Amino acid sequence: MKKSLIFIVTFFMFLSAFGQDQNISEGNIFDGEPNIAINPVNTQHLVVAWMGYFPLTKIFIKTKVSFDGGQTWSSLNYVPHTNATYGSADVSLAFDNSGNVFLSFIDFDKDTQEGAVFVTKSTDGGLTWGNPTEVINANADTQKPVDRPWISIDNSGGTYDGTIYVTSMPPKVFGYLPPPYHPYFIKSTDGGQNFESWRYLDTVNWLAGNIIPQPMPTNCVSSDGTFYAVYPSYVYSQNPLAQFIIASSEDAGNSFLYHTVFSSSESVTDTLVKAGYLLRSDPSDAQHLAFLYLSITFGDIDVFMRETYDKGMTWSDEIRLNDDPVGNNKIQDLLWADFDTDGDLIATWRDRRNGNDITYTTASEIWGTFRKNGQSSFSDNFKIGDTLVPYDTILAYAGNDFMCTKLVNDTLNAVWGDTRDGKLNIWFKQLAVDGTLLNIKKISSEDIPKNEIYPNPFTSVINIKTKDVKKIVIYNQKGKQVFATQNQLKKINLDFLPSGIYFIKIISNSENYRQKIIKLK
Repeated sequence: MKKSLIFIVTFFMFLSAFGQDQNISEGNIFDGEPNIAINPVNTQHLVVAWMGYFPLTKIFIKTKVSFDGGQTWSSLNYVPHTNATYGSADVSLAFDNSGNVFLSFIDFDKDTQEGAVFVTKSTDGGLTWGNPTEVINANADTQKPVDRPWISIDNSGGTYDGTIYVTSMPPKVFGYLPPPYHPYFIKSTDGGQNFESWRYLDTVNWLAGNIIPQPMPTNCVSSDGTFYAVYPSYVYSQNPLAQFIIASSEDAGNSFLYHTVFSSSESVTDTLVKAGYLLRSDPSDAQHLAFLYLSITFGDIDVFMRETYDKGMTWSDEIRLNDDPVGNNKIQDLLWADFDTDGDLIATWRDRRNGNDITYTTASEIWGTFRKNGQSSFSDNFKIGDTLVPYDTILAYAGNDFMCTKLVNDTLNAVWGDTRDGKLNIWFKQLAVDGTLLNIKKISSEDIPKNEIYPNPFTSVINIKTKDVKKIVIYNQKGKQVFATQNQLKKINLDFLPSGIYFIKIISNSENYRQKIIKLK
């Protein structure tokens, strides 16, 4: 009898038993799926990106930056759509060794099934973003390979230093797609200016198969420049059990080796549970990898880890990370983990041990555990969040189920979304691994914009929603004025302009507002 492992995507957790969590967005509308990156050459430099709405628009990728370790944060920025009809999703961030930050995301229209995975680069630390480069198109393969694009960069200083890797999979949002299903692999060797032709990450005898429709690869690059990705597989002729497979490449994806991480007949069948899995590499030991996942080994859903000290050839037995009573019918999910440069490891998850129900739909908190490099066991679990958050029905839908943590010098930097105020907002916290809250100030709030300009990009007409306008001026990239009016127009026809990047300035009695707009052909 064929059994499938339901492997979904997810991650990210954080907080402390002391001090308050800090709201980074404070929007009145949806903000979710945050990701955080920290500059490897300046650990005071943090970038956070997430999915969010502006009123009357589709979802954008929003970003904020801190250059002082999270003490103060920039104003809100966002990544414009590549097509006015598209919505953005699934953000992932990574720095290179030069301090450039790269942002991978999907921009697509689920109705037309058009769009692609893109990567955009920032050379000013995340304050502004360059023109996106297409990584893989939705029509590149019949399985529409544009879901959950994780990005990682080789910062080893070796032969392939600077190589950018993106992995993806078939999407759920486009509905049923016929098998076979594959994980996808794409790379760039010129700093993200171009991406080479995509390829399947799986191969003969190591296929993902026909049973798991979204074989998400989770990837990382080790300190010696080896690329790794783990993906799920169920092909009976390869293994009578479902399994996780690790693909590794020491030559930037020109060739791969494959090994089994582990196989199992168990499956996480609760479709609400965010059953993502995560692969991480130890910067202090290029042979050492950790793989975290959810399992029902003891009857309910717990967080487990296996690790390898020989580059994925052999793996340890599983280690249960949550220390609440075994078999207590309390669900854990939404896992995330990170090594610091010393090889210390933190693991975090969404925990329901203090909820009043045994199902997914109960109140939850964020918990974690820590292990110093060289120690054989993890610490007692500790509470990271300051609030037991009641369940909200929005958590049953996509776009709310990701969090992210970075561990730097025994300091945890965390972003996540929860619904404690009846809104899905983004929270940030910084604390020592012993639970001590650090001296972090409240991050600046994000207000709903007083000025709304949409669609952006546009083809001919832009709509403007604002108040008390004295003047509207549009400039080209050279700073030359190409349009101006003192009328309070709700629509401006710019069909006469050639395609390109422009800047619109709205002058009112209270403020001057400036925004980049993009005109398509």
